[in-house]
Amino acid sequence: RPHLFSAAALRHREAADGSSPGQEAGAGGGGGPAVPGRPRTKFSAAQLQELERSFREQRYIGASEKRRLAAALSLSQSQIKTWFQNRRMKFKRQTQDAR
Repeated sequence: RPHLFSAAALRHREAADGSSPGQEAGAGGGGGPAVPGRPRTKFSAAQLQELERSFREQRYIGASEKRRLAAALSLSQSQIKTWFQNRRMKFKRQTQDAR
């Protein structure tokens, strides 16, 4: 049965042990998921070149282009979608840093 804490009790607990909600004190804190999941995709230079080319043309990928890229690069559509999401965040950080 899960323990229920008030918001104030959680803030007090976090301040005391440095943990965040849902994180046990002293837990690894390695930044990765607690449960092993899919391994990180290592894109080849050719895949990155094609993904970057497509991103320069259009930052938001459509369904047909996503299918085409996935087939051409031997990646899943969800890998393409995630790459574009991450690349947009990188682009946003770069443009904010340039200000």
